[in-house]
Amino acid sequence: MVTPLIQSLLILQDRDLKRLGLEAQLKQVPLEVAKVEQKIAAEKAAIETARTELRELEVKKKALETEIGSAEAQLAKYKTQQSLVKKNDEYQALGHEIETTQTKIGEFEGQELEVMYAIDEAKKKFAAAEAELKANISGHEARIKVLREREASVTAELGGARGQVADARNLIDGIRVRIYDRIAARSMPAVVAIHGNTCGGCHLKVSSEVESAVRGKGIDPNAQVPTCDQCGRIVYWEA
Repeated sequence: MVTPLIQSLLILQDRDLKRLGLEAQLKQVPLEVAKVEQKIAAEKAAIETARTELRELEVKKKALETEIGSAEAQLAKYKTQQSLVKKNDEYQALGHEIETTQTKIGEFEGQELEVMYAIDEAKKKFAAAEAELKANISGHEARIKVLREREASVTAELGGARGQVADARNLIDGIRVRIYDRIAARSMPAVVAIHGNTCGGCHLKVSSEVESAVRGKGIDPNAQVPTCDQCGRIVYWEA
């Protein structure tokens, strides 16, 4: 039967369950925020990777420009030297160097064109990727904002729930609160109904003594609260 004591314990349990639910939600928020922050870090890393690839191409282009500049300077030097030599073999040797250098310049210029084309493509891809990734980051940041707002809301609600739990505990004497706390620390719900001789917590049959205790009338208010002899939960008879 639902005695005033059981009724008070049920109220406490209901408020405790609400408190536990809010605490679980609050505990989950930092974990969810961390996951979203990891996604943001991944998006930023992807942007930086694309930017690095573009920079590497630009560095390669500058290196080729330097190589071409050096080769052209060397070519001009060879041509000047060739115009000053008198011997045929020296003239031919310089002519060979001029041809070799011109070939080298042509190769460098070919590589430069390829790199310039790659840079143009990389810029297009980077711009598209950056726009998409930044949009993703904005979405993730909005998600974090929602999570933080929820955290603040749950924190406020939890404060009220804890106050309600304290109020409910004050209506129950210390010994019975300690019994409830001991059971609640092990398993929730701590207070369950008996249906058809079966405990609503462990779903096992209770003894006839427990059944008689929970079905009795005029129970001594100072008597020990009845508990399931299988799982130890506080039990009551629900007609």
